[in-house]
Order: sequence, then C-alpha cells, then structure tokens
Amino acid sequence: MLSDLQHLELDIPIEVIWDFIRDENNWAPLVPGYIQHEKINDSQICWEFKSDLGVMKKKVSLLIDIKEWNEPARVSFELKRSNEKYLGEGYVEAKALNKNKTRVTGFLEINATGPMGTLANSLFKKALQKSDEEVASVISSKLEEFHRR
Repeated sequence: MLSDLQHLELDIPIEVIWDFIRDENNWAPLVPGYIQHEKINDSQICWEFKSDLGVMKKKVSLLIDIKEWNEPARVSFELKRSNEKYLGEGYVEAKALNKNKTRVTGFLEINATGPMGTLANSLFKKALQKSDEEVASVISSKLEEFHRR
C-alpha cells in the first residue's frame, strides 16, 4: 500500500475552488495520461488514462466513487478498477485561511492486489509522488486561470 499527501496554499477564495471542483470537466483532463472521462451519475465518474510506469505501459480505466461531498470542505472517494475490487481511496479538503486565501489538501492511497500487486505497488510509488506533484502544479495553474475569469 502506498499513499501521498499534498498541501497547497492558494490566493483564491474557497468558493472559487469549489466552483472549479464541482465540475469534473475542469480537473479530470489535467491528470497525466488522461484519455477521457464520463460522468455516470452524481456520485460516479469513469476515468480512462494511460499509465506509463517505465516497464509497464497500459490503458487504465478507473471508477471514482464519491463517498462524501461536503461542500466547501471535503470530498472523499474510492477508486476501483473496472472488473476489480477496491484499488484505493482519497480526499480533497479545503479550508479558508481568510477571505482570499485557501489551503487545499489532497490525499491518495493505492493498494494494488493480485499476482502483480507487489510489483505494481513498487512501480506506483515513484509514479504516484511524481504524478501528484505534477497534478498539484497543473491544478494550481488552472485554478488561478479559473479565478481570473
């Protein structure tokens, strides 16, 4: 099992951040390897992307199952691979530090199982940290753009 925690402080009001998060079309395409996504219902999104973990390259389909939507403070979710059980979970939390500044925390935990689980977890470890840092940077930039509109 592996996990990563990211913190960002943004000079953006919490309401703007939640306007951005509310629509998955704003953030889903920002993840490295993004191919497409489809909103199934208010609590599920099917997300497809290609993973590149060095020796392992493949198309991955994930089901994001929203477990909690407590706007404007927290969204928590589970990740599942199509035709498999639980793969991981995570959350995004936002806390207004003042009228125009927000602290955003993101957490993701993955636990690949099965015959390739140990290898996948070790490969995911490096990719997860790099990907989370990249996603945090890209989402910060997009949020700044979104705020200036």
